[in-house]
Amino acid sequence: MFLILTAATNAQTQSTQSSPRQMVDALHSAFGKHPDARAVHAKGLILEGNFSPDPMAKSITQAAPFIGKTIPVTFRFSDFTGIPDIPDTIGASNPRGLAIKFHLPDNTSMDIVSHSFNGFPVSTTDEFRTFLLAISKSGPQAAHPSPIEQFLGSHPIAKSFVTSQKPPSVSYATLSYFGVNAFKFKGKNNAVTYIRYQFIPVNGEEFLSPEQVKNAGPDYLSKEIVKRIADGPIAYKMYAQISEAGDKIGDPGIAWPASRKLVLLGILTINQVADNTMAQDKAMIFNPGNLPVGIEIADQMLKDRQQAYPISVAERRK
Repeated sequence: MFLILTAATNAQTQSTQSSPRQMVDALHSAFGKHPDARAVHAKGLILEGNFSPDPMAKSITQAAPFIGKTIPVTFRFSDFTGIPDIPDTIGASNPRGLAIKFHLPDNTSMDIVSHSFNGFPVSTTDEFRTFLLAISKSGPQAAHPSPIEQFLGSHPIAKSFVTSQKPPSVSYATLSYFGVNAFKFKGKNNAVTYIRYQFIPVNGEEFLSPEQVKNAGPDYLSKEIVKRIADGPIAYKMYAQISEAGDKIGDPGIAWPASRKLVLLGILTINQVADNTMAQDKAMIFNPGNLPVGIEIADQMLKDRQQAYPISVAERRK
């Protein structure tokens, strides 16, 4: 079972050799090219709600989303891979994705992309491309050790990522999500803090038993969350995990210790399902490089992804 994605990688000093076009092609090679679909996290559902900043946010940032009043937000939950009809119950549909678009008062926006695993399988864009190409060459007919088996054998972090995913959750809404890339926050007097985002469900995580998984349908997650929203809103606490000396800020392959301080940025509330038309899905872009003044990318892989997004978007809008 092969999983992954939704956040990005490293800001070390090394340059990236893989071009944005090569990265998009590598995603297609791993998951196939499907008309009108995203290259990754193709299967998903759009929802709507709002964000209310917490007063504590001002202690580390002066960015617009965190210092004003409640603002509208668009959400998209998703399964992994670029396969639009992947069953929710199989391993390859993990990690789940949560993309968030904050709609700011000046008609600009901010995007965050996260997934349900605290970490990324590799440290650089080039390694990620190699990982995807190994998946593409490791079909049922591949001789053992297959290319992906060889890759995992030499990349212990990637192996842990593939083998340590959470079991299927009761709902998209009963999972925690992590922004595995680092960002540079500027606060009062230009004080700098490096952070990673975390999104924790107010009502906690909840998972299916093996027997429940057997009885769940291939689209149970989208059906479940539509029913859940009808019964009431879903709330998430949005935190900034604060880096300390020694943390590898530019390496998304290494999660920061759980002991790191968390600052509550605010509460995300999801209160309705969007129309989810094909036109809406094509129009909706979540680019984690779309940032307001006061927040900067601190991770080279995220810079690389920012260049690949327009290529993928243009493909699915043809």
